[in-house]
Amino acid sequence: MGPMRMLPTALVYFHDVARTGSITEAAIAQHVSASAISRQISNLERTIGVTLFARHPRGMTLTEAGRLLLAHARRSEAEGEALIRELQDFDKRQKRIINVVSSEGLARCRVPQAIARFIVDYHDVDFHLDVVSSAEATRMVVDGRTDIAAVYALGLQRDVTVEFSAAAPAFAVVATGHPLADRNSVRLDELCAYPLTLPAKGLSQRELFDIAVQMEQISPRIALSADQVSPALEFARAGAGAALMSRLVARPEGEDGLVFVAIDHPVFHQRQAQIQTMAGRRRPAVQTAFIEVLAGILAES
Repeated sequence: MGPMRMLPTALVYFHDVARTGSITEAAIAQHVSASAISRQISNLERTIGVTLFARHPRGMTLTEAGRLLLAHARRSEAEGEALIRELQDFDKRQKRIINVVSSEGLARCRVPQAIARFIVDYHDVDFHLDVVSSAEATRMVVDGRTDIAAVYALGLQRDVTVEFSAAAPAFAVVATGHPLADRNSVRLDELCAYPLTLPAKGLSQRELFDIAVQMEQISPRIALSADQVSPALEFARAGAGAALMSRLVARPEGEDGLVFVAIDHPVFHQRQAQIQTMAGRRRPAVQTAFIEVLAGILAES
């Protein structure tokens, strides 16, 4: 069975009429009567509510609507071919590799957790994980250098498909003995009374922080600029100050000696954790399955 046969009969007949420009030739190709082809085309036009072909004495040509439907049919045919190849690879037990890029915050726990959960059911799938900045991860997706990106982003993204997004607000991370540790939330001015560790300028969380302190006309003491998660967490664990982090950086069982306190400021709710893929590229079913697992883990947090 060819991939075109995976389409509804009406689309198969439509495709052949579009290809040949003739109901008679389409009927010959499909080994059915011309009346069967004509009936399916008429039913398809009636169901959709538009004319797909302009009828001429010597054949049929596509209308604008027909050209759009033909493009869809061809995409579906190509996807069917790719799906068949993928299913055949499954049957041959060929190893597949999924390339993932992730920001450090999401790569610390959540992405490896998703990979570990996924390979329990998919024994013939391996992963390659690169840890880069969110901006670089998005560029790698746009350029086709990776399959899936797990990133922090501000709002809608151009040139990629956002498969999943969830709010990833910043929290104040402090040691258990810190004066703010027993609070449910903290105002920005209260937080800025203590030394802070923040990412370098240009990263989304730092951008939001700079906007917030400018709005509130606060002059914070940024005692440590650190682009990696571990030094920032250790700074906070030492008890002298606070770090700004998403809860997604924390291990599911929690972080020994640390407390995550919500920051009471609307600016920090603009950041999202996103799963991105290349726009317009068909994803193999195995990648779709992994995206669902990763999305589930990000949604749990």
